This record gives sequence, structure tokens and C-alpha cells, in this order.
Amino acid sequence: MDASTILSRLQFAFTISYHYLFPQLTMGLALLLVILKTLYLLRKDERYNTSARFWAKIFAIGFIVGVVTGIPMEFQFGTNWARFSTNAGEIIAQTLAMEGAFAFFLESTFLGIFLFGEQVFGQKMHLFSACMLWIGTWLSGGFIVATNAWMQHPVGYIIAPNGRFHISNFWAVLFNPWILAQYMHTMSGAVLTGSFFMTGLGAYYLLSKVHLDYGRIFVTLGVIVGLIASVIQLYPSGDLEGRQVADYQPSKLAAMEGLFSTEQGAGIVIIGQPDTANNRLDNPIIVPKVLSFLTYQRWNATVKGINAFPPDQRPDSIDLLYYSYHIMVGLGTFFIAITGLAFLLLWRKLLFQTRWMLWVLMLATPFPFIANTAGWFTTELGRQPWVVFGLMHTAQGSSTTLSSGNVLFTLIGFAGMYLLLGLLYVVLVVFEALRGPKTEEETTQETEEIAPQGA
Repeated sequence: MDASTILSRLQFAFTISYHYLFPQLTMGLALLLVILKTLYLLRKDERYNTSARFWAKIFAIGFIVGVVTGIPMEFQFGTNWARFSTNAGEIIAQTLAMEGAFAFFLESTFLGIFLFGEQVFGQKMHLFSACMLWIGTWLSGGFIVATNAWMQHPVGYIIAPNGRFHISNFWAVLFNPWILAQYMHTMSGAVLTGSFFMTGLGAYYLLSKVHLDYGRIFVTLGVIVGLIASVIQLYPSGDLEGRQVADYQPSKLAAMEGLFSTEQGAGIVIIGQPDTANNRLDNPIIVPKVLSFLTYQRWNATVKGINAFPPDQRPDSIDLLYYSYHIMVGLGTFFIAITGLAFLLLWRKLLFQTRWMLWVLMLATPFPFIANTAGWFTTELGRQPWVVFGLMHTAQGSSTTLSSGNVLFTLIGFAGMYLLLGLLYVVLVVFEALRGPKTEEETTQETEEIAPQGA
């Protein structure tokens, strides 16, 4: 693999990892907006409606930055991965175009109605717009997952004599069996991010003794939804993901688990350090036979090790893949523990007075972002050395006319632009968070006070 291809991989990894910080939050918040708006209509408590309007502003900021950082992803298919786009473009373009034409316009249209149309259209339409925003946001995620699923498990295609992939069954691509588990895992991960973000801000309000009513609402809703999402991450979505990896990408499973030699009754690694030079795992702590049972539901089932696969069919970054997977799993276990404990305290009416638990919830806010990023690293590093699993190597998909200097130049440019965007995002979100939820009357009063100063 030449230097230009390696740098193109690095650039794509950087830009997509940065970009995904925002969609995972907005996809999670979309569901929470529906819940808040529904609670308002059921309970007639204005605080829920004010909360929905407040979080819609946070959603909008993330949505805008997500759009800006998402556009370069599409262009890189042409600039950095021209051979991949030439050969597989007929298939992946279907789902990417549907994401832009259907999902993006659906969510952007109803986001505008939710932000500015409450008084014009009324409360029922406001709830409807929240539901459509949620559907559009999750539909967008679905089309992206469908695109990635085809790269992980290609179906519904034929290969022409010139080597290009042509779509032979559109519905097979759209309903790829790989999609279900990956979509469930992705969406529950996004809900986890949104829940922890809401919980963390609510905990901050309670610790600071400001906006106490809203702090209680945010913590209560965030903990309950976060606990449900964290359990779904483990089962059924995590279990289904693991099984399909074992069935279709066994080399990825071996690298994830640091299993170098084929074993009957393979154990699951709790901790250890892969030594790829000597094909072993250093200082391992292993629970015997658990990996065989989790993967094949038999305690003595045989699990293939990395050495069972030819070198050109093994993941090329085993160390990074191993650590990414274990970071994701470790944090997922941590999420279940803290949301479960927080829910227990909430049920016993002790959570709002338990300051150490509020500190834990507040400080845990960034960790779902890390876990989701590590999860996608696991997915993509495990697919290597293929850009389309089993059909096209990554080295065969890059652009031939780009020099390493070209790619390094754009990578540095993206890093600079994204730094500025990130700073702007943090400033806007912190401003809204410190300002806190405001009722419609309070917002109107503030606007009237500012207007004469501007005049």
C-alpha cells in the first residue's frame, strides 16, 4: 500500500470520526425531543415543552455542523477513492442518494417547522414535526448503515467483465441481512450519547443549583432512556453483531479478541496486550470457554485464530482493532453499571440529593462519544484489508493520480477548518447551556430588552 493510499485512509478516518461526533448526538436527541413533546401534551406541564424547545436549539447547532462536516465525505469518494467509486459507484450511490434526497430533506424541513412553527401550526403539528424529525434523522442513519453494510457484506450485485459492480437486486441491497444488527447497534449507541448528554447537563444544573426543575427532568429522562439504550447495546444488538461477524468475517473476530491460534473452547479476553510480532497475547486475563459460547452457543466450539487466515486476508492494524473493540466493550459495561445505579437511586428518590452520583453522571458525558467512535473504528479496521469485503482490496480502490503531498495538504486543511468549527460549536452549545431553558414569555422579554439597544 503506497503512501498516498495510507494518507487517504488517515484523512477519511479523521474526517468521518470528527463528523460522526454530531450525527450520533442529533440522532439520540431526536428521540428525546419526541418524548419531551409527548410528555407535555399528556401532562400539560409547560416545563416539558420548554425543555423540548431548549434541546431543539442544541439539536439545530449539531445538525448544522454535521451537515458542514458531512459534505466533504461525499467528495472524498471521487477525489481520494476514484477507483472504488468507478467500480462500486452504481451500488453505493443508490443508498447515498436516497439519504440526501429523502432523509436529509425530511429532517431539515421538519426541523424548521419544529423550531419556528409552534405558534403558527399548533401543538399537534408541533408533535408531528418532532416525530417526522426523528424519522428523518433515523432514516438518514439507516441509509448510511445500508451503504456500509454492502461494503461489509456485499449482496445483490454482479461483476461485469471490466471489473465493475452492477446492481442486480435493489431490494437485496436495501434489505441486506447485515443491516439489522448494525442499525440497532448504531441507533442505540446514538440514543446513549443523547441520553448521557442530557443527563450530564441536568446533573450540572443540580450541582450548580440553577434551573433545578429542568435539571430533574433532564436527569430523570436521560437516566431511564440511557439505561434502556445501554442494555440494548449489549443485547440483542451487540450479540447479533458479534454473531454475524463470526459468520461472515471470522478474521475480524479473531483480531478483535486477540486470538492468534485456533482454539476449541476459546476463552474471552478481559485484558491483555497483543504482540503481533510474536503472534501472542501478553499478560492476558481470560475467562475460559466464554468466547466459544457467546459466538456459537457451545462451550467447546472451535474459534479460528488469526494465524488460520492468509496474511493478505487479515486486518492490517490488529493492535488498533483490538484496543478499539475493548474500549467499546469496556465503556459499554461501564454505561450499564452507572445508569443502573443511577436508576436505583432515582427509584428510591435519592438521586437528586446524591452529589457524588451527579458528579459521575456529569463527568461521564463525553464517554459515549468515545465508545461510538471506537465502535466504528472496530467496524472499519476489521473490514481491512478490503474496501468491499472479499471482493476489492483497499489498495485497489484509491485514486492513482494523487500524490502523498496532495493528500497531506488537504488533511492539514481539514484539521484547521474542523478546529475552528469545533471551537464555534463548543461556544454556541456552552452559551445555550449556561443560558438554560427559557419559557416563551422569558424569551420574548429578553428579545424586547435587546431590541432598543440594537436600535
